[in-house]
Amino acid sequence: MGYGETPKMLYLSLKMIHILSATLLFGTGLGSAYYMFRSYLHGDAKSFAMTCRHVVMADWLFTSTTVIIQPATGIWMVYLAGFSLSSLWISLTLALYVVAGLCWLPVVWLQIKIQKLAEQSALNNTPLPAQVHRYMKIWFLLGWPAFISIMIIFYLMVFKPMVWG
Repeated sequence: MGYGETPKMLYLSLKMIHILSATLLFGTGLGSAYYMFRSYLHGDAKSFAMTCRHVVMADWLFTSTTVIIQPATGIWMVYLAGFSLSSLWISLTLALYVVAGLCWLPVVWLQIKIQKLAEQSALNNTPLPAQVHRYMKIWFLLGWPAFISIMIIFYLMVFKPMVWG
């Protein structure tokens, strides 16, 4: 391995982790949202409670870890590549990441509350309470800015538009 190969291998290793983590973050988010929403529309409290339990677990196992890995590997790569954190495309990425995070935190709280309410309905064999429907509306609305932010981040990471301009 020649001089300069170690930083290159480190950068490429970080890039691989970053891409896999981004894929896991996006896939888990989109998949969880799809299954939770579809289960909610079905209206069966038992099925919905089970789906919510899985979604909450997936958020803790996958989303939480990738939320940490993404900025850690991203900022490390910025440093290795010699970019400035104040570059417009990086600043936009970080700002959008904060937007997505600010949407995600209440979504996690809502999912836990919804899960508990759905489990209570399933246990009592009663329909989902009105509070679940209110929480689901908020959950759904918060999902859109987070999803759009992540899509724009993907664009910025792939094309780095301000680097060429």
